[in-house]
Amino acid sequence: MPRSILSTPASAGRFLACAFAGLTAACVVHGVAPAATLPATPQTFDTSYVAPTGATLTVATGGDLQAALNQAQLGDTIVLQAGATFTGPFRLPNKTTGSGWIYVVSSDLANLPPPGQRVGPNDAANMPKIVSLAYNNALATVASSHHLRFVGIEFHPVAGAAEVYQLIAIGNSDASPATLPHHIVFDRCYVHGEPSANDRRGIEIDGAYVAVVDSYISDFQEAGTDSQGLWAYNTTGPLQIRDNYIEAASENVLFGGADSHDASLVPADIEIRNNSFFKPLSLIGSRYVPKNMLEFKAAQRALVTGNTFQNNPAGGQDGFALLITPRNQSGNAPWSVTSDIAVTYNTLINVGSGFNISGQDNEHPSQMTARVLIRDNVIGVSGLNHADGRAFQVLAGGSDYTIDHNTVINGAPASTASALMMAESATSKVTNLTFTNNLAAPTKYGFFGANVGSGTPALNANFTSWVFAKNVIVGAPSGSYPSGNFFPASIAEVGFMNPGSGNYSLAPGSSYKAAATDGTDIGANLSGVPLPSPPGNVSVK
Repeated sequence: MPRSILSTPASAGRFLACAFAGLTAACVVHGVAPAATLPATPQTFDTSYVAPTGATLTVATGGDLQAALNQAQLGDTIVLQAGATFTGPFRLPNKTTGSGWIYVVSSDLANLPPPGQRVGPNDAANMPKIVSLAYNNALATVASSHHLRFVGIEFHPVAGAAEVYQLIAIGNSDASPATLPHHIVFDRCYVHGEPSANDRRGIEIDGAYVAVVDSYISDFQEAGTDSQGLWAYNTTGPLQIRDNYIEAASENVLFGGADSHDASLVPADIEIRNNSFFKPLSLIGSRYVPKNMLEFKAAQRALVTGNTFQNNPAGGQDGFALLITPRNQSGNAPWSVTSDIAVTYNTLINVGSGFNISGQDNEHPSQMTARVLIRDNVIGVSGLNHADGRAFQVLAGGSDYTIDHNTVINGAPASTASALMMAESATSKVTNLTFTNNLAAPTKYGFFGANVGSGTPALNANFTSWVFAKNVIVGAPSGSYPSGNFFPASIAEVGFMNPGSGNYSLAPGSSYKAAATDGTDIGANLSGVPLPSPPGNVSVK
């Protein structure tokens, strides 16, 4: 059975203390705190499709969608003619009477995939189109817009439009949670820019109870500045991003990147589940600069689980696929923080490097990163486009980092500065690191600390207290590391089922089966993780 994604925080966060059964002989603890505290669980919400029972308003080709939005009552359905085009911007109203949701749906909804299945570009023939003019939105909200669900709609800029900054804008730079738009869902929608145009962003999701599910988001890029498929910086949440295909040049999904307008509006209670994050390899050398796939610059209580992240080259940054790096972007939000973030059961394929975690902003005051869990991930690091090929990097302090039960497959060229871990926190150490049950292919530097070397010196120099136990680090010098870990000379000695075909589960005869601190196999629990292709065998779009 897969391990629990999150235990209850606080006392359960000490699950790897040396008093735990089976750890007394192998556990190595430095400092006073025996293990890191786990993240708090985010608040989630139900986004199931439940058809409304009110009146039906039909808008045919040439009809007035804004009038229909204004007229509809909560509980009604607005049916848009499939194939028809409606040119925005449209404002989502704030209905002050009644109950339920307003659904805006395609007239060919029956010919689209059912609830729970993702749409794709081939489904556009059965969708109406809501389009934006240059420098404008297709949809935007007013204060407290609420309870609208768009189902089976295609959103895109007008062909030939010079530029679109934000195709769909949920949120109004609110200064208080009281005016946030809320309960807005995009369900089985096709949201895209134009392939060769400057289209900066797909959807801003700065509202409460906002969700994007079973949708396809692509072709967002802009020369000279960052672009995103989805973005939030100023909201209480909760937010749900589930079962989507998400593609963008700079950051596929970004939280933060601009200063929230109040300490209560740091994005929170975020669920990112079962999505496909993808960057086309054609970005390499293009006028659009790739950066990373998922970045938290301001976020609290986030769960990232069951996703696939494929192709992340070095470009505008160093090729890390996932970043947890607090940023008080313009110096006006010292409350900016990244805390209580769990990244579990994901697959990273052909990424330049894996995870970059920073404890604090390096330019403006911020809060310290705290309670990060990275567990049961398969991390296919390839050094794409001359990236260093680091599975993990930790900078500038922070507290309570748990890195447990991950499988790292390193295909970075020998010429790169590849590492299982690169730690550069000597001047501001991390308090409480738990690094256990990980399985890593050979890297150039192993678990390395800047200016001090690998193994125990790296741990002592960068972490005030740590647990480092039952890790398998292929090719590393055992004498440099704490006892209670394993150092086979080659991948062949690990005993994978079939690494050539991407099956990194342990074969029955492997020495590392049932050898973890919790009695399970060392490495990622692959019953909860989609299997990746080998790092060199990637899709090209």
